[in-house]
Amino acid sequence: MRLPPLPADQWDDRTREAFRALLPRARRNPDGAGPAMAPMARHPDLTEAYLGFSVYLLFRSTLPPRVRELAVLRTAHRRHCAYEWVHHTKFGQEAGLTEADIEGVATGQAATEFDRLILAAVDELDETSELSDQTWNALSEWLDERQCMDLVFTIGGYTMLAMALNTFGVTPDDLDPNH
Repeated sequence: MRLPPLPADQWDDRTREAFRALLPRARRNPDGAGPAMAPMARHPDLTEAYLGFSVYLLFRSTLPPRVRELAVLRTAHRRHCAYEWVHHTKFGQEAGLTEADIEGVATGQAATEFDRLILAAVDELDETSELSDQTWNALSEWLDERQCMDLVFTIGGYTMLAMALNTFGVTPDDLDPNH
């Protein structure tokens, strides 16, 4: 791992406080933070700023969880982020994605028109950094304005996280089954 978790003896009050948006007090430590977040303890100001946004995307977004997880998994696939893929496969199943749905995310195939549109939106944003009028209008037939905005930010947010996890060297081997 290029950027290992900050050792427990180096966690101070400021470091623990940076995780308050995501973690209960008892989990504000290297083990509780888990392998994806623990390296961020090295930069508490960044962690605090990032986690506010991340918590919104994961827990408060207007997107239905199934849609969010389709977008996250497609982003993880396109960004070659194995940790994010493995971690969100579980979340996707909890949100109602089947094994066939998840396999389809990796191949770019989906069973429904709406699911294909979500995958295509991820691909388009990844390739061009914007959605065409055609894609935006198609999404607007299924999602309201705020959901469309949340979709764009979810794809962008998880692209950024994939870049960080890949760069820091966080892999599925680091995945704790309790997280």
